[in-house]
Amino acid sequence: MLKRTLTALPIALVIGAGAHADSYPPPEDVLQGLIDKTDSAYLTQSEQNLMMMPDNPAYFVVEDGEDLFHEKRGPKNASLEGCDFGKGPGVVEGAYVEMPRYFEDTGKVMDLETRLVHCMKTLQGFTDEDPAVKKRHGSGSDMMKLQTYIASKSNGRPWNPPVDHPMEKALRDAGEEMFYRRAGSLDFSCNTCHGDTGKRIRASVLPDVNVPVEWTKAVSWPAYRAGHQNVRSSQHRLRGCYWQMRQGQVVAGSDASMAMILYWTDAARGQPAILPDLKR
Repeated sequence: MLKRTLTALPIALVIGAGAHADSYPPPEDVLQGLIDKTDSAYLTQSEQNLMMMPDNPAYFVVEDGEDLFHEKRGPKNASLEGCDFGKGPGVVEGAYVEMPRYFEDTGKVMDLETRLVHCMKTLQGFTDEDPAVKKRHGSGSDMMKLQTYIASKSNGRPWNPPVDHPMEKALRDAGEEMFYRRAGSLDFSCNTCHGDTGKRIRASVLPDVNVPVEWTKAVSWPAYRAGHQNVRSSQHRLRGCYWQMRQGQVVAGSDASMAMILYWTDAARGQPAILPDLKR
C-alpha cells in the first residue's frame, strides 16, 4: 500500500503520517537530536546522507518485512506472530533494543537474526536450506526484510540489552575482551579504529566507542548503505569489520557473534537507536 501511495505523495509526507507516526520521531530527527548535543565530525560527515534520510530506501524494505511478518508461510503455514522476541509472542515494539538476550526456550543468548531463524524453523517449518532462511544478506532477502521491519519498531528507543542472566553477563564480558584483543596479520583490534575520536579510514570518520552519541549511530543496524545500495544487518557489519582487520571470520549466530554484538550494544546503552539508519 505504501509503495502505491508513494507515486502520489512525497516519501517524507507518507512517513510523517504513517509508518513512523508514533510517540517517537523519525530516524532523521533522532539523529538531529544527537547532532544538536555535540560537535561530532562522525555524525555530520555526510551532508548528502543527512539529506537522503527522509527518503531512505530502507522504508521499502520495512514495508516488505511487515507483510512477511504477518503472512502465513512455510510447511506449517504459520506467520511469525507467534514468535517471542523477548516481550511476548508477536510483540515487536521496543524488542530490538533489548537484544541480544537470553531465551529460556533455547537456553541461548540470541540476537534478532538468530531468533528469527529459530522461529522460522520451529513455527513455520523452514529448514536451513530453504532460501527464506539461508539467504541472509541484501535488501531482497526475507531475512533483511524481517529484521528491518522489526528493528524499525525500536526507532528512538534507548538501547537497553539485559545483562542480568549469567549467560548474558558472560557473553557481554567476552565481547569486551574481543573488542580490545589485537590479532591477525595487521595486529588490529576493534579498539584500534574505535578507541579515539577523529580517526579515519580514507575519507570516512570513525565513531568512538567512548562517545555514546556517536556509538549509537555506529550500532544502529539494519541500515541502508548507500555505497552498497542494500540494507545491511549487524551480523553483516560484524563480518565486514573482521575482514577489514584481516582476522578470522566470526560465524553468524555463534556465541562469539552474540558476545560482540551484546558488548557493542551495551556500550550504546541509554542512547536512542536510529532505525533504520542510512550510512555511507
